[in-house]
Amino acid sequence: MNVAVPKEIAPGERRVAVTPDVAVRLVKSKNAVAVQAGAGVSAGFSDKAYVDAGATISPDAAALYGSADFVLKVARPQDDEIALLRSGSVLAALLAPLTAPKTCALLAARGVTALAMELIPRISRAQSMDALSSQATVSGYKAVIYAADTLPKFFPMLMTAAGTIAPSKVLVLGAGVAGLQAIATARRLGAVVTGYDTRPVVKEQVESLGASFVAPPITGEGTGGYARELTADEQRQNREALGRYVAENDVVITTALVPGRRAPILITDDMLAAMRAGSVVVDLAAEAGGNCEGAQPGSTTVLHGVSIVAPLNVPSSMPYHASQLYARNLWALFDHLVKDGVLHLDMNDEITKGVCVTRDGAIVNAAVAALVKGGGA
Repeated sequence: MNVAVPKEIAPGERRVAVTPDVAVRLVKSKNAVAVQAGAGVSAGFSDKAYVDAGATISPDAAALYGSADFVLKVARPQDDEIALLRSGSVLAALLAPLTAPKTCALLAARGVTALAMELIPRISRAQSMDALSSQATVSGYKAVIYAADTLPKFFPMLMTAAGTIAPSKVLVLGAGVAGLQAIATARRLGAVVTGYDTRPVVKEQVESLGASFVAPPITGEGTGGYARELTADEQRQNREALGRYVAENDVVITTALVPGRRAPILITDDMLAAMRAGSVVVDLAAEAGGNCEGAQPGSTTVLHGVSIVAPLNVPSSMPYHASQLYARNLWALFDHLVKDGVLHLDMNDEITKGVCVTRDGAIVNAAVAALVKGGGA
């Protein structure tokens, strides 16, 4: 099978879909791997490293897409990239199908079989393919680095000749993959950490990392490992209870997301006003509108003396390891679907059915099809 790895052209995207170590695996499985010139440079992988792995270097995108059976990407393709895709080819990428269904409609019209890495089901045998979790690991780690760099305090307790410095207090809202990684990283830096989540089941995980756990008055266990979306009244009750914890901490890291929906507001303007001057909020939900009132996606703002850091595409800020993790996710999916050079799409298989969005010119994911029919963006 001819496997193509294009250079990402989305603004600010520094990751690459296949790293040299994964290229080796693809080649050993008797696939021909073509990498666009310079595709891995921003992530720290030279063209020579791919050649050494057994891949070939393609000079331009048109030639690459034109000969590809299976295209491996990071970001969803832009319109001009879709135009280069060959009808009958397969594309695997982070397609954002629930927020950008128009892209899926264009892929279906092009005759491309599109696989959305966000839709990998959260089941045991698909863990190695779970790109959302792998990239959330990067985001959770980097959120703490952002916070430590912005906070005008040390994170750890220090005992010096000039006296003892008290440790900073960090509150992490949401104990999914990103939240748990943020908790672990903040603890490594010596902060006193508290985890907060609407799912009581995560209490043991939070405490196993050395943090304390608090739960809101209204809890909500959803499906697929996510918290359910709370009603407006439930959110209000939880915010009222949360306010006290927010005011007590130097750093608040927010990670709450609802798939396909705007992120819930967890930190209100009143909560920001009650925080100490110099405190920091890192909003990891910025791309979905943000968990913090006043957050400006892609920038850092100061309100009531509190710095609100709202970064976009956080995994791309650590492209080397983010690419390695994502490439291994793609390899696991590829290995699951391709046997002896032939693509097997068994729609009775939970993984295949979950990840496949378009096939044979049609949108086969019901949720995405409904969004397209309803005129989704």
